[in-house]
Amino acid sequence: MALDTQASSTERFDADISQQLSEFKALSTDDKLGLLWVLYENMGESITPAAPGAAEPQFTQRLLDEVIAMEEGDQLTFMRDLVEQKQTEETKTYGAFSENNKLLFWYQLSEGMDAGDIIPVPESYELPAGAAKLFSEMSSLEFNQQITLLRQAVLEMGAS
Repeated sequence: MALDTQASSTERFDADISQQLSEFKALSTDDKLGLLWVLYENMGESITPAAPGAAEPQFTQRLLDEVIAMEEGDQLTFMRDLVEQKQTEETKTYGAFSENNKLLFWYQLSEGMDAGDIIPVPESYELPAGAAKLFSEMSSLEFNQQITLLRQAVLEMGAS
């Protein structure tokens, strides 16, 4: 009976993640970027330790430095290109990152935004209704589900 409970719990976990991921994928590019920003603003301190041993910042630092060196408009274009899986040298570099490095890279981008090195989200920015609803749903997930969902959301970004 304990195995049935565990399987049921795993299935519910997977179903929650699948539902939220489908909703995330349905958002527009800019709504995805906005939602990622709000998520990192609200969960950032928890995300970093989520994969410390598995993430390898030495692999993400070169691309982060390239993005920091870009003009703000180019930084935004780069982030949109990542989300839209456009084929550029930078998105291919990102595409070669491991799952945890992709998660780390988005965290580094948000840190760069906070520091003023990366184009910030406008102060007056508010999530559109669909993204706000998804943020609320994601906030109610267990922490492990939130991290899994974030990892899955950024996994498909970039170019292969």
